[in-house]
Amino acid sequence: MGLVDRMREGAEQATSRARESVQEVQVKRDLAHAYGELGRAAFALIERGAIGEETLDLPAARVRELQAQLAALGRGNA
Repeated sequence: MGLVDRMREGAEQATSRARESVQEVQVKRDLAHAYGELGRAAFALIERGAIGEETLDLPAARVRELQAQLAALGRGNA
């Protein structure tokens, strides 16, 4: 195998690794977004009283606290 062939093979491997890395980052971003959607849905259920789980009390209180801070800053609820 000549130098050019080894360089081409190395470039192809690097391209493949980069493509896989980009795909992994996208999947992680999608997963974080899905967790965010799940959290918003769970918070809405907590606020409506549809679910009540002691382990959710502290995180829900933190969301309420942050929403109040945003409201105080004139930013509304996110």
